Amino acid sequence: MSDAEIIVSFRARTEEAILETQKKYDKLCRHVVGNVLSCSEDIDEVINDAYLALWNSPPPESSEDLSPYLCKIAKNLALKKLRYNISQKRNSNMSVSLDDTDFNTADDFVTALEGKETARHINNFLQKTKFTDRNIFLRKYFVGDSIEQISVTFGFSQSKVKSSLHRTRNKLREYLIKKGIEL
Repeated sequence: MSDAEIIVSFRARTEEAILETQKKYDKLCRHVVGNVLSCSEDIDEVINDAYLALWNSPPPESSEDLSPYLCKIAKNLALKKLRYNISQKRNSNMSVSLDDTDFNTADDFVTALEGKETARHINNFLQKTKFTDRNIFLRKYFVGDSIEQISVTFGFSQSKVKSSLHRTRNKLREYLIKKGIEL
């Protein structure tokens, strides 16, 4: 079933929508959520919550691709669960660190993504970015892959991945400043 058909099924409130979404995107959701949380029970809970959130708020009718919408929901729910676990002084060994020790701009970047206009500018910027640099950037900040995972995926050294991320972040920062967005 295509994403457009799944979206129509969600809007029609058919159970088939969730089943098809699970079939098609469960592995991707587990990867995205697993990059934030390590406890399998938390991962299962967050993924089920993501499907429920998708049921309650399907993507806009103009959407033809379900994966970015679902991944954003799943990642946000995973981050919320991680904050909950940490704030309640629960076992912090159950979750991975959000600290991006290589970079001091991760929090600024996540904050910037929350505004719709900012997101539009970031999308425009990424469309103009070289294919490899864009995919490395998305794997790090959208999917949540580690530097090591990205280097294996692309067959690059870790230093090349870090350099690409650094350059892309700096270019993005300059681009957003030119567009009047302060980080």
